[in-house]
Amino acid sequence: MADRQIYFDHMANTPPDARVIEAILPHLKNSYGNPLNIHDFGQTTLTVIEESRERVAKLIGANSNEIIFTSCGSESNNFAIRGIAKAYEKKGKHIIASTIEHFSVLYQLKEMEKEGYKVTYLPVDKFGLIDPQAVAAAITPETTLVTITHASNEIGTIEPIAEIGRLVKEKGVCFHTDAIQTAGNIPINVNELKVDALSLSANQFYGPTGIAALYLRKGTRTIPLIIGGTQEEGKRAGTQNIPGIVGMGKAAELAAQEMDERAKKLIPLRDKLLKALPEKISDCFITGHLSQRLPGHASVYVKFIEGESMSMFLNMEGIAVSTGSACVSKALKASHVVLAIGVNEEDVHGSLVLSLGKDNEQADVDYFLEKFPPIVERLRQMSPLRKKLTP
Repeated sequence: MADRQIYFDHMANTPPDARVIEAILPHLKNSYGNPLNIHDFGQTTLTVIEESRERVAKLIGANSNEIIFTSCGSESNNFAIRGIAKAYEKKGKHIIASTIEHFSVLYQLKEMEKEGYKVTYLPVDKFGLIDPQAVAAAITPETTLVTITHASNEIGTIEPIAEIGRLVKEKGVCFHTDAIQTAGNIPINVNELKVDALSLSANQFYGPTGIAALYLRKGTRTIPLIIGGTQEEGKRAGTQNIPGIVGMGKAAELAAQEMDERAKKLIPLRDKLLKALPEKISDCFITGHLSQRLPGHASVYVKFIEGESMSMFLNMEGIAVSTGSACVSKALKASHVVLAIGVNEEDVHGSLVLSLGKDNEQADVDYFLEKFPPIVERLRQMSPLRKKLTP
């Protein structure tokens, strides 16, 4: 292990804040009463759950009775898509999504296509932005759900969800957004976004792993994904993860208080990376929108070498980065998101995602910029594609 350790992989997982851990610890011991029971132990646990639910709701401008706790962001996405589509399928079986959705959305949609649903996948431009008018134009009388990601973890571009939401609601169609990368990191108000459902996950804003939530607007119909109990107002059966819920509530409270301060620190670090990388490395190109992107997110593709090799060599220097979606990297597949913005398949394999967090400093960025260019040069010297290098 290298002497210095730098974590630039916050899109995959954020380290839990020490204050979150402190809030969780007492509940590992004391909050064991079943909240469905009327005895004091159960009612004490119920109070803890509802206080945390209120904190999560406030983070996104929702009412507490519109928050359903889940196990992870993927479950929230699956629940929203399948649950809403099934609840409204008498009206029609048409769903609209973008080509850059997370696999927890795309794979669920592929399964539903096998069940007779029709899915329209809308393209994005070279920055990863979807055209709101294209969404509206794709809606038919059979459309029951539109699901568009708020921001991709691979390119960081923030989508015009409020404008899309306005157009979708004019058509009377349910609208879901995967806000797992944005909730807790940029301001969100579900009423301003005009969404009926929104997915968020605690591990993306310094909360614990294994706990997430689905915002479901009051009056929006859904079919439960998990059945067998009356927890979460009958919308999601199963014993609640009390320590996780407490941790998510605390993380949401801290995010609401500190979000602006965190962004003010991260944006200059992000912009330094976006400016310096193409200057220091030939044939290195930014992916995603330069400014309309997540505060701590910088992504590039480097021609003639593979992201996995860059990641391994950076790890030897103590720097943790991602080659794209955590759900893709082990499979060594070309990122569908980077392909969707027009990068050719050979170059897609050279993609790299640097996602900074609230505890990163200027010195971390400087260290990365010192170590990365020599790594690229060394890998290119070994690459069979090196003859293609631009003079």
